Amino acid sequence: MAEYICFGEIMLRLKSLSHERLFQSPNLEATFGGGEANVAVSLANFGCDAAFVSALPDNAIGDAAISELRKFGVDTGHIKRTGDRVGVYFLETGANQRPSKVVYDRAGSSISTTQSGDFDWKEIFAGANWLHITGITPALSASAARLSLEAVTAASEAGITVSCDFNFRGKLWKYGKTAPEVMNELVRFVDVGIANEEDCQNSLGVEVDIDVEGGELDTAKYEMLSAEMLQRFPRMSVIAITMRESLSADRNQWSACLRDADGFSVSRRYEITDIVDRVGGGDSFAAGLIHGLNTFDDRGQALEFAVAASCLKHSIPGDFNRVDSAEVLQLMRGKGSGRVQR
Repeated sequence: MAEYICFGEIMLRLKSLSHERLFQSPNLEATFGGGEANVAVSLANFGCDAAFVSALPDNAIGDAAISELRKFGVDTGHIKRTGDRVGVYFLETGANQRPSKVVYDRAGSSISTTQSGDFDWKEIFAGANWLHITGITPALSASAARLSLEAVTAASEAGITVSCDFNFRGKLWKYGKTAPEVMNELVRFVDVGIANEEDCQNSLGVEVDIDVEGGELDTAKYEMLSAEMLQRFPRMSVIAITMRESLSADRNQWSACLRDADGFSVSRRYEITDIVDRVGGGDSFAAGLIHGLNTFDDRGQALEFAVAASCLKHSIPGDFNRVDSAEVLQLMRGKGSGRVQR
């Protein structure tokens, strides 16, 4: 089995063309994406041995999703073929002061109907040393939440490092449990936490007053938030928090911070203008951090790799970050002018 395991849902992504409103024209662009699948693809692009574990229906759409993952070298051998449908999300890309919008159509998807015991975690984790999950899958259904807890518990028992992006998706928590009720139990098994400030607040109930729309971000607040996270979850040895200053749909300031036992650090800040597609930006950061932590001795360098990888993702249409590690390292070293390479 692969060294890096990502567990979650891959969806059909239906996007309006260019910057059109949804159904402004009769055409939608069809691709695939989803938090954990995006991480698996990025890791594979960085040269990592990555696998994606999920459930998909045994039909042509499920086949196409698996084929797309295999194209990037992602191991799909433990995708369970069951259920009736692939989850769908609709995307309208914003511009200037009009924000992007997401509409989910994923109720009853294959992964949300799988049950505890459907996956052989002992077999899946044979030879693995890393499991990545997010706060999205536990939001889909009670059974998906149980599966997520089962996965991190099995990984912990096997001595595997667990990373979790605490992604809060308010539109998904509909089955009677709140995010903090579920996520606080799950995060007890997490070694590497990944989030933005709202994920910490909404997924876990960690309260620090941070204003993300009032101009330049207050780094001291992020220092307080990261300290609170490690204090609340003693197993967690690393917490990385992205810092996005959203000036408009097209222009963001992008950086991140990291705290571990050695202290608190902040990355370089990138000014990203003319954003092509920011969906999947957080997933590219997560994959970059995972790769960086397993590549560099210096965790500050791991953080810089993650931020640079995510910066590049903002220039690429679709959920997947189609860059390799050499391109990320080039940006880390200051070569970000965008000049034509001949």
